[in-house]
Amino acid sequence: SVDCSFSQGVCDWKQDADDDFDWNPADRDRGDGYYMAVPAFVGHKKDMGRLKLLLTDLKPKSSYCLIFSYRLAGEKVGKLRVFLANKKTAPVWEENKGKDEKWRTGKIEIFQGAETTNSVTFESERGKGKTGEIGVDNVMLISGPCPED
Repeated sequence: SVDCSFSQGVCDWKQDADDDFDWNPADRDRGDGYYMAVPAFVGHKKDMGRLKLLLTDLKPKSSYCLIFSYRLAGEKVGKLRVFLANKKTAPVWEENKGKDEKWRTGKIEIFQGAETTNSVTFESERGKGKTGEIGVDNVMLISGPCPED
């Protein structure tokens, strides 16, 4: 498995230069490192911020599971979507409101067919809310299909 978390991960993260705002590091409550976040008040409604994970050396014709923690905190905070590079048009995962402010786990199957996925993009879309944030943390890439809960 590959640790792509933000505090000491080995993965290559890039801010998208063509979006409306950047994701920023935010300190974890426990004080052990940080996660990436977009506060609710950044930008205008419908503005996008994209954080891209560049994937290299994924073997063709094999499957992987991307596991991550996410949080949508606050009223009408916006949407969090995940895109795979070879399927640019539609998100492979999307969440638009948190039931509470707790961290949850997202899982995405990545199958390397003839076309390989060379990046995963976490996209935050600004909502109408003025408080809260969208956060992503503990991103891991493991080989094989996603485990059941």
